[in-house]
Amino acid sequence: MERAPAIVIFGAAVRADGRPSPALARRIGYGLQAALAAADAPILCSGAAARVGPSEASVMAAALKARGVPSERIVLDEASRDTLQSVLAAARFLKARGLSHAIVCSDRYHIPRIRLLLAALGVETETGPLLAGRGGSRLLPWMRMRLREVLAIPYDLAIVLARRRSLLVKIEVG
Repeated sequence: MERAPAIVIFGAAVRADGRPSPALARRIGYGLQAALAAADAPILCSGAAARVGPSEASVMAAALKARGVPSERIVLDEASRDTLQSVLAAARFLKARGLSHAIVCSDRYHIPRIRLLLAALGVETETGPLLAGRGGSRLLPWMRMRLREVLAIPYDLAIVLARRRSLLVKIEVG
């Protein structure tokens, strides 16, 4: 019997008034498209709250529910404050549920880091739906995020590789 995937939506900023930032709105849209394509897959919404306002995960969940996704499909990870923590939460979620792989929903510039880190932890992935090009984001923010990824990829990968054994134990234990 073929094992099922999980959809994992990676967080982005929530505005002070509780509305999703443009990046989070795009990611919610990608997650919704993935949810429609993989109708039985559970959805992990990952992202903590900033100093004020709701968590990224709860904003994602509310938007998905408002668009007809059943609440029983949605699981919140409101503890993860960055990509690495979200990757670890996703790996634990898949392992705990016996799921085959993650359908990764995030912005195009973010996907390579997510997939690389999950692969280093032994998690198979596929890229979720994406808009073409910059996905509608303005050039300067897009370039800033691309530069951040250039720096973050080796940093996060070094952490995962240096702590791989202990991280795998944490994932296994849950």
